[in-house]
Amino acid sequence: MPFSPIRKLAPYADEAKRNGIKVYHLNIGQPDIRTPRCGLDALKHVDREILEYSPSDGCLSLRTKMVGYYAGYGIYLSPDDIIITAGGSEAVLFAFLACLSPGDEVIVTDPFYANYMAFAISVGAVIRSVKTHIEDGFRLPSVEEFEKQITPRTKAILICNPNNPTGYLYTREEMEQFRDMVRRHDLFLFSDEVYREFIYSGGPYVSAMHLEGIENNVVLFDSVSKRYSECGVRIGCLCTKNRKVHEAVMKFCQARLSPPLLGQIVAEASMDVSGDYMKAVYDEYLDRRNYMISALNKIPGVLAPMPMGAFYAMVKLPVDDAEKFCLWCLRDFNWEGETVMMAPGSGFYTDEGEGRQEVRMAYVLRREDLERSMLILSKALEAYPGRV
Repeated sequence: MPFSPIRKLAPYADEAKRNGIKVYHLNIGQPDIRTPRCGLDALKHVDREILEYSPSDGCLSLRTKMVGYYAGYGIYLSPDDIIITAGGSEAVLFAFLACLSPGDEVIVTDPFYANYMAFAISVGAVIRSVKTHIEDGFRLPSVEEFEKQITPRTKAILICNPNNPTGYLYTREEMEQFRDMVRRHDLFLFSDEVYREFIYSGGPYVSAMHLEGIENNVVLFDSVSKRYSECGVRIGCLCTKNRKVHEAVMKFCQARLSPPLLGQIVAEASMDVSGDYMKAVYDEYLDRRNYMISALNKIPGVLAPMPMGAFYAMVKLPVDDAEKFCLWCLRDFNWEGETVMMAPGSGFYTDEGEGRQEVRMAYVLRREDLERSMLILSKALEAYPGRV
């Protein structure tokens, strides 16, 4: 089981803070956006006499409300197609447990959200990757490159759209290519769509659930963590029209008894948030993205493709080893008593040595903090002894 590249350097950040150094966290997708007031008020005004178990698939009132939310995106479900989980992570894990046997293979695009590897290892499955490259903005390779990875043990293709960690957004044509491969080889299409609110291309949002002819192959993962800045309530969901998958996932849901009750109360109330709130959040991330990518590309030797969605960027740095550089920033460097924390890029790749000069940055800090972070990063790159 690998350490998370997002959190593995946390002890060094904690040590820096104990030594009086301020650390700007660009390593983790923890928004600083205020949680919707309607969600916070629901938590404050819980008036139940008993905090009981909820149903194993989640409260019916929440699942019913989510049906309306998805319909707004042209995704038509019933409450029985939705299972509430403890965050989007549990949805991924339960789908793997239900659909994959030890030795089965899942195809992903490199780089990918690092915890997918941990979940695959947990169930004895194997991740096979199709390479994308920072130099061409992580553009999807040809169908032939995907089909080279398909073997008799291949059971699924896993996508994240918009993508974490690259910010890449799949086009309709690319989504239809996935559909055709899934249908041709009778695979599952696991689709992580937790960042659908944050698409900056102006193009249409194409969900795996929009694809015709593979309704029984699609398993969608979702979460309120980033949408409403509610990472700590741990509410996500798994959506599928495949009744066998649903029944298998429910066995794992029953084994863990219940998703978080208080989290469901907060999530359900948060769905009443105004459109003004969501637009303000979107505009804020768009401004942060535009600033950070522009600032990064002005630093000599840095390459930062423009993300089209989510709130992450993979960035190539002029260093010998990005993990060593990230550690050095926390342990050996500060600029006027401050430093930055980033996630080493190698942890988002399958093969050892890939992404060695890359880091993932999350633009989840307010503009002033991002400006300070970019200044500190430029000073760190000037001072780093392993600069190339």
